[in-house]
Amino acid sequence: MLPSPGVYYFPWEINSGSVTDGETLRTFGRLHCYDMVQSEAILTALHSSVQHQVYVCTKFVEPFQAQLGSLYVALGEIEQRDGKRPALKARVLMCVEGMNLPLLEQAIQEQRRYFQERQGQGQSSAS
Repeated sequence: MLPSPGVYYFPWEINSGSVTDGETLRTFGRLHCYDMVQSEAILTALHSSVQHQVYVCTKFVEPFQAQLGSLYVALGEIEQRDGKRPALKARVLMCVEGMNLPLLEQAIQEQRRYFQERQGQGQSSAS
């Protein structure tokens, strides 16, 4: 059986607590730092003049060529760590430098609207 494809979450949504432990998700951010020994990376994203960080466990995607400052898309499961911020256990960590970030954010919003409309239509037709 294949794992869930993962829903896109913005980095600021992950840290706000709206993601449950074990949930599969996709997110993005610029690679701020990478610790090969600890198998940890930090992705950052700017939203409303606030820098948001997502901690990423990179054990399943190593070795990879870390390009600090480059834009990455990550797919994996959220793991709540004791007393710390949640970490994404990445299954896929892909450098997408050059991607139009505002367009990606707009596409995620459009996809969410589409799924909400489709879910609403499905509920009304079932009644």
